[in-house]
Amino acid sequence: MNSIITLLTSIFIFFTNPADIPYLTIEKAMIANDSKAIIHFGKETILLNILGKEGAYNNSQAEIILGVFFTKKPKGSFIFIYKGKETNDGTFGIGMYTYNKEKFRVTFHFRDVYNSPKLESLKIEKL
Repeated sequence: MNSIITLLTSIFIFFTNPADIPYLTIEKAMIANDSKAIIHFGKETILLNILGKEGAYNNSQAEIILGVFFTKKPKGSFIFIYKGKETNDGTFGIGMYTYNKEKFRVTFHFRDVYNSPKLESLKIEKL
């Protein structure tokens, strides 16, 4: 009987624990200016706010818009400065993108969709 309870508890925990946010993959994609790899983690519609230009975009459009930012500010450095804790509103991650002497705060907001974190919004603002 204890074995059955343990098995059922294990199955419940396995299916209710959301997947981890792919911080390392996103960090590498930011450094490589790989907008496709970043947007790959997005929901069907992603809210973007890049240097004050904001809107809701499908993945293809979001990839192009983020790619334009990388074209204008290529090969910068990136590091996460805050990796958020999961809440009912989702999970936030904040990073710093540096291009030459310019610094940009990059905020990622993930929402759990069927136990998988999906990028809901991305904001890039100049500091």
